Amino acid sequence: MAKELGVPLPPEKTEGPSSLPTFLGIELDTVMQCSRLPVDKLSSLGNTIQQVAGMEPILTKSIWYAFTALDAEKSGKVSKSQLKVLSHNLYTVLCIPHDPVALEEHFKDDDDGPVSSQGYMPYLNKYILDKVEEGAFVKESFDELCWTLTAKKNYKPNRNGNSVVPHEDAFKLWCLFNFLSEDKYPLVMVPDEVEYLLKKICTAMSIELSSGELEDYFSQEAQQQSGLTVWQFLDLVNSGRFLRGIEREAISMAVEEVYQEIIGDVLKQGYLWKKGHLRRNWSERWFTLKPSDLSYYVSEERKEKKGSISLDRNSCVEILPDKDGKRCMFCVKTASRTYEMSASDTRQRQEWTLAIQMAIRLQAESKKSLHKDLKQKRREQREQRERKKAAKEEEMQHLKHLQEEKERKLQELELLKEAQRQAELLLQEEEQRRQQQHEEMQRMLEIQLQEAEQARANTQAEMVLKEAEAERQRKRITELEEMQQRLQDALQQEVKARQDEESVRYAQARLLTEEEEKLKQLMKLKEEQEEYIIKAQHEKLVLKQEMENKSKFLEEAQQQLEEVRVNRERVDQDVMLAQQKLQQASTNVKHWNVQMNRLMHPIAPGDKRTAVSGGFPGFSPALLSRRDSSLKLKQNLEKKKSDYSFMKNGNQENLNGETEKQLQASDKKNPSSETL
Repeated sequence: MAKELGVPLPPEKTEGPSSLPTFLGIELDTVMQCSRLPVDKLSSLGNTIQQVAGMEPILTKSIWYAFTALDAEKSGKVSKSQLKVLSHNLYTVLCIPHDPVALEEHFKDDDDGPVSSQGYMPYLNKYILDKVEEGAFVKESFDELCWTLTAKKNYKPNRNGNSVVPHEDAFKLWCLFNFLSEDKYPLVMVPDEVEYLLKKICTAMSIELSSGELEDYFSQEAQQQSGLTVWQFLDLVNSGRFLRGIEREAISMAVEEVYQEIIGDVLKQGYLWKKGHLRRNWSERWFTLKPSDLSYYVSEERKEKKGSISLDRNSCVEILPDKDGKRCMFCVKTASRTYEMSASDTRQRQEWTLAIQMAIRLQAESKKSLHKDLKQKRREQREQRERKKAAKEEEMQHLKHLQEEKERKLQELELLKEAQRQAELLLQEEEQRRQQQHEEMQRMLEIQLQEAEQARANTQAEMVLKEAEAERQRKRITELEEMQQRLQDALQQEVKARQDEESVRYAQARLLTEEEEKLKQLMKLKEEQEEYIIKAQHEKLVLKQEMENKSKFLEEAQQQLEEVRVNRERVDQDVMLAQQKLQQASTNVKHWNVQMNRLMHPIAPGDKRTAVSGGFPGFSPALLSRRDSSLKLKQNLEKKKSDYSFMKNGNQENLNGETEKQLQASDKKNPSSETL
């Protein structure tokens, strides 16, 4: 990598045994030959780690700090002895079985040069990172190893002459930085995440963060607007710029609380009273809520763990009424047991119930960490803001382009105006030239007019001569007119003779005309006679057709009459059938009336009187049934009568007469129906 980046290789180093202090089995002075690399080299190294290591981003971020801390020459390469010690300690803290054969085989001294990241990362990925199991190691110990490697040279708490946070709190802030930083190398934390972390720390101390000072801090340098490195962030906290007048103990407690919440996934912790399961007594315990469980300890030092409540999507939390001298009670229900607890006040109970409900919701959504989800949402919001900002900038660019286009068009308009002014000048010159031509033409016309006046004078002289000639011609005309008058008189005489002849011819033509008129009248009479004959023949044909139609209609009427007679016979048969059914119904009614009378008047023991029908006086069930039968018969006959209403009046009257006779016969058979 050093050769690719254009950095000269360092001279060969000799390693030997050392008696310097160690941490987790690593010789500090041996490996702490670290310094910060240039930004482009750090980015290349970080991308290599991110591509090779298929681990959680926070784990690879810590390894990135540990690896870059070993490159003392800023060349992108690390000595093999340092990488051996680093790998051995990674085996230890990640609880992975040691493989010394693979380690020695990979780092055998086949050459004297150091190893680049591209040569070390395949081994790290294959023999270390791929074997890491989640929950099998202590994450805090792993972070302490990486922090120890990178903090000795890079972290200087007294570089500004003061220090707000101790070394342990700086380690926790470093872990928080790794969690909230972007997944890009070199690692930086964007201003929004810096503000979020500082606000969390200030909220834990019940103070308010001054957003204006933070904005001023980021606006001082353009490089800080894109984000802060971890060392810039620690310098910012140690400067006391946002934590003036606050004791170090309060800051340490706030950092510890935020560290437990974000890194330890502690949603809430505090003292609660818990009711025992067997002894049923109340004990005060320190509770710690995580997304997967609710653990409780004897005290807040969390040295002696008393138990744990596993939470899943089927768990729930409920508010309980006060009892047993306890107030602000609630319970957590799981599949196996119900845990009763009591808070110090109503606010604490509400905070605990909401936090437990959030943990249950995370379990239902298969989410292991609340702050990872919140970090992802904040990142999406930032990306959305960036997209909106980019869209706004694009719109501004578009407006700028439109403005430039407008200015270009204005310039073109100015050019057009200048061309118009040039055209107006040319037009004025053309107008002057035309004016000169007009004046010259006017002078020529005046000359021609003078010539015309001279010609007119000559013409008048010629006219005098021609008038004298005309006088002579008039005398000649007078003589000719007299001769013409004489000729007209002779012509009139001849015309009169011809008129007499014409009058005789007119009288003869009038007689011929009268004779033609009489002949026309005779022909007209003959034509009218022929038309009358044709009309009479047509009327005869129409009468004949009407007679045929009437004959057909008469035949159809006879057929309809025959159908009516057939229908009448069918109706007579239906009436006979109805009478038979009526008689049968009357017989059945009589039989059932007798049975009814027997049932209505049971014979008592020793009673020999004849059975007398009871009920209302004059009531006879047999008569009632017969009356009903006759009514139904009337209804049926009326219905049939309406169906055949198109029959002739005589047939209809006969049918009605027969129907009425049948009804009268039925009434005679049932004389008591009228009384009913």
